[in-house]
Amino acid sequence: MNCGSAESTRQQLRDWYEGMPGQWLEAEEQRLLNEILPTLFGYHLLQVGVSYMDDCLVSSKIPNQMVMDIDEPPCVDNLREVSLKRVNYLRGAPECLPIASDSLDVLMLSHTLEFTSNPHEILREADRTLIPDGHVIIFGFNPWGWWMLWRVILRWRGKPPWCGRFIRFSRLRDWLQLLGFDIVEAHGYFYRPPFAHKGLMAKLSFFEKLGSRWWTFFSGAYLIVAKKRVATLTPIRPRWRPRRSRLVAPELIGNSSASTRGEQTN
Repeated sequence: MNCGSAESTRQQLRDWYEGMPGQWLEAEEQRLLNEILPTLFGYHLLQVGVSYMDDCLVSSKIPNQMVMDIDEPPCVDNLREVSLKRVNYLRGAPECLPIASDSLDVLMLSHTLEFTSNPHEILREADRTLIPDGHVIIFGFNPWGWWMLWRVILRWRGKPPWCGRFIRFSRLRDWLQLLGFDIVEAHGYFYRPPFAHKGLMAKLSFFEKLGSRWWTFFSGAYLIVAKKRVATLTPIRPRWRPRRSRLVAPELIGNSSASTRGEQTN
């Protein structure tokens, strides 16, 4: 990863989402969240990283919504995201979540794994903090497809998102399965090249239909929804009838020996 500090990386990534093609990518991610969040239930939802999307959590039915970032909590009046005005804001690192174990129902990692030196630790924190049957939502950049060319050319500049370490979908799936997660949903999205020209992007909109049907491997980004597997226990059948002891009590042995000696004397 050729990015700078974590704080500057997050801010530069927010700035990238403000321009093109970040806004188109944001619209696709918001559309996917509006379909997925209403199907997930519980009491506590944590989003790691300040959202780049307006009302990204508004479609969720979970009452206690929290947002955590490594920066200082922003002023509510200056928040662009309307949804953040209704949630609790936390400060912390994704590698060490300030959350009790087995307490979260949903955890959302929006392009968090690409900009850390230890993505495995973040996934282990997800496993620790989620309750059994809890869900983790992961947005990730695909290292293949059209975006690979831009990443190779622009990575040396050290600017997000191109400076991040993009993780293959298959590798992330294997990591989750090793931790005991089951993949519930997986979607690729944004199949157009990441041009900044609005007119050209509009002309290439047919790439989305073709890509979702034929070029799923070449999507610009992907979404994974995984469910924490419940540890199963092997049931033990109860023993209804007590098993007879094969050992003779010591007092019975003594009485038996005495009676035997008495018979021999007589």
